[in-house]
Amino acid sequence: MAIRSIRTEEDEILRKKSKEVDVIDDRIRELVKDMVETMHKYDGVGLAAVQVGILKQIIVIDLYDEKPVIKIINPKIIKTKGEQEVDEGCLSFPNKYVKVKRPEEVVVEGLDENGKKIKITGTGLLAQAISHEVDHLHGIVLTDVMIPGTMEYITPDSIEEKKSKK
Repeated sequence: MAIRSIRTEEDEILRKKSKEVDVIDDRIRELVKDMVETMHKYDGVGLAAVQVGILKQIIVIDLYDEKPVIKIINPKIIKTKGEQEVDEGCLSFPNKYVKVKRPEEVVVEGLDENGKKIKITGTGLLAQAISHEVDHLHGIVLTDVMIPGTMEYITPDSIEEKKSKK
């Protein structure tokens, strides 16, 4: 396993559409493991393969809630329900947070790392994370879906400043 470099907002690859995975082999499984390790290293909730420079339809999500890491190959959102306005960040947009509207619930289908069909229903934060990562696979980034005028830059100094005002 290896920590991969995360592509950031100026990298054009983030605007490209990812391709479906045709064959799930050891190379794909290794990529999935690397993605999980990279996501954990940078304290992310989710990561799409394109964010590590690979144009394959693969996402990983960890809500750090005692449940296993979600790994989906060729994810397709087949149903959405409701709406939530949420704060959202992205490992490819370090220290930037925006408000976005996301579905309150999503149903996603795809394959696990062994090629078995899976179907996951996510609500709240999981629905948000699935929507965010699937957007990446279509070349859609955080600034494309943000509510205009909501971007905040968070730096260690601004966090300390907020604490001192309380």
